Amino acid sequence: MVGAVSNLLLKHPGIWRGEELWRRDDCEVWFTDDEVMRLEEAITASDGQPVDALGKEDLLLGELAVRLAAVQQQLEEGAGFVWVRGLPVDRFSEDQLRRIFWAVAVHLGTPVSQSAAGERIFSVADAGYATEDARTRGPNTSRKLSFHTDRCDVIGFCCHRQAKSGGENTVVSSMALYNEILGRRPDLLAELCEPFYYLRHTVDGGNDRPWCRQPVFSFCEGQFAASLLRVLINRAHAHPDLPDLTSGQVEALNLVEELAENPALHATFRQEPGDMVFLNNWVTLHRRSAFEDWPEQDRRRHILRVWLSMPNSRPLNPLFLDNYGSVEAGALRGGMKPKKPETTL
Repeated sequence: MVGAVSNLLLKHPGIWRGEELWRRDDCEVWFTDDEVMRLEEAITASDGQPVDALGKEDLLLGELAVRLAAVQQQLEEGAGFVWVRGLPVDRFSEDQLRRIFWAVAVHLGTPVSQSAAGERIFSVADAGYATEDARTRGPNTSRKLSFHTDRCDVIGFCCHRQAKSGGENTVVSSMALYNEILGRRPDLLAELCEPFYYLRHTVDGGNDRPWCRQPVFSFCEGQFAASLLRVLINRAHAHPDLPDLTSGQVEALNLVEELAENPALHATFRQEPGDMVFLNNWVTLHRRSAFEDWPEQDRRRHILRVWLSMPNSRPLNPLFLDNYGSVEAGALRGGMKPKKPETTL
């Protein structure tokens, strides 16, 4: 129920604080030599076929598929964060790395669209757009991003090339944030459980209306979910046709960001080439620091990204229906709708 705040602290394996994340046994996976060989065999067998046309039945991974099923479970029932490492990226071309990442991703969930053009595997790189350019999105800049979630159950990143400096990632348990706010400011927690207006991004043009409403913290059938993209909340606040944020809403959002910035609560890491990271958006917030890129084009930072709808996902509050397309547990949901073609008379 929207606006419902439990007076009890949340208890769940997805609650962790700061660097204790790295001491857990459910947040890091290393590929074995045999698994790398199995991945190589799978992508070789699929060579010549479009990457995003391949399903897990086309990319047979043997025993690695069993390990990835465990990762799928850990993302929903564990820390909500898994770092997959040990891929000898120097052995593979960019296309091969893309196929390997896709093979892992489709064994975890179903990739959904990340753009109005329907891209299901997205290149995160500085495109050099001017700040006022309508095509500018956080992932195609080099600037620091604020703590946020993305429009999917699980987001995955695969590092192709890292920046000259910077580009670190930070992740925080949103369930830990909920508990912190409950202990400090339950009045502001109540604000965060009410819906906020979101003005959709300029590149997200496939919707019936340019705005939606959803809470930061919510519960459905006893299941917690957090969702936040403040840049779109701020754009809604600035829009003349939408209500202004109240002082209480602003204070509540500021408190979320202030707590997420606390090193005692968040964990920071830097992906190296070949590393993959998967995050459950309903129990974590993440951000990226600013980075300085290499001057050479073929050395510039490049991260592959997928948005996944998960078969073992939690039910969501009905307010998420507008933005996600479905709220039932395990339903195919999330992603951007294709932009409707313009009609001419």
